Amino acid sequence: MSKGKNPMSSVTLPFLLRRMRVAVRPRGGAAPAVPWDPAAFAGDAAITWIGHASFLVRMDGATFITDPIFSHRCSPVQFMGPPRLVPPGVPLEGLPPLDFALLSHDHYDHTDRASIEALAARGVPFLVPRGMGALVRGFGAQARELGWWDSAEIGGLRAHCVPAQHFSGRGLTDRNRRLWAGWIVEGATRRFYHAGDTGYFGGFAEIGERFGAIDLAAMPIGAYLPREMMGFIHVNPEEAVRAAMDAGARRVLAMHFGTFDLADEPLDEPPRRFRAEAARLGVGEDRAWVLKVGETREW
Repeated sequence: MSKGKNPMSSVTLPFLLRRMRVAVRPRGGAAPAVPWDPAAFAGDAAITWIGHASFLVRMDGATFITDPIFSHRCSPVQFMGPPRLVPPGVPLEGLPPLDFALLSHDHYDHTDRASIEALAARGVPFLVPRGMGALVRGFGAQARELGWWDSAEIGGLRAHCVPAQHFSGRGLTDRNRRLWAGWIVEGATRRFYHAGDTGYFGGFAEIGERFGAIDLAAMPIGAYLPREMMGFIHVNPEEAVRAAMDAGARRVLAMHFGTFDLADEPLDEPPRRFRAEAARLGVGEDRAWVLKVGETREW
């Protein structure tokens, strides 16, 4: 496991104070939303943005969800921490039957206890990075652990746990005790990549070399400022486009912005920079996607 750099206290403390302020007085610029249309999700291959890194995905006869969070706050307690700025694009009670769920790492905005408990009550099994099994099973869910480059058959698909450059920990004493990862999901006709949280690193090119062309890559584009603190662990929008191209993605889909206020950049800046960089590289809007929360597209 690669370990993130420890930022200087002169950067960290002011950052945390700013986070506390916006948790009480949220900034504007949340991602736009549209009503979810279940009929639009009925095709052979469809994806709906629930918000943040949560997607509802349909491909090759299976339906799954990534990093599900339906809670009002991404926090160990629901009376403090970053509040949700836009409701989930698909209500929890409106989810179709799921074949499985994927978790990328143990941070509260990606591994949400209440959401996992709700899905566990429906019998949804989870695939998780190595070391996360006990945590997720403690929330009542079935969980299978995979290390980097490990694979599992599930729901008629094949899921591969792939490297990311990030870190883990849910408290003061468990830093980097659990693995962090991205996921490649392969079916008979399509290949989907969910990068989780990650900084820019050479692993994107290796993923492309190992798996070949990726039909759709969901890349994080937010939570990148201040760079002294975020540069190693979160790509910025320009790096997100480049990472998807490194991985050989035919289409790149923006995520991890506009749902929770997690860093210093203006909330509406990441999609603008993402679109601009894609255009600069000759990647048109038909290949660089920015969905509204609740929007579904076929792929």
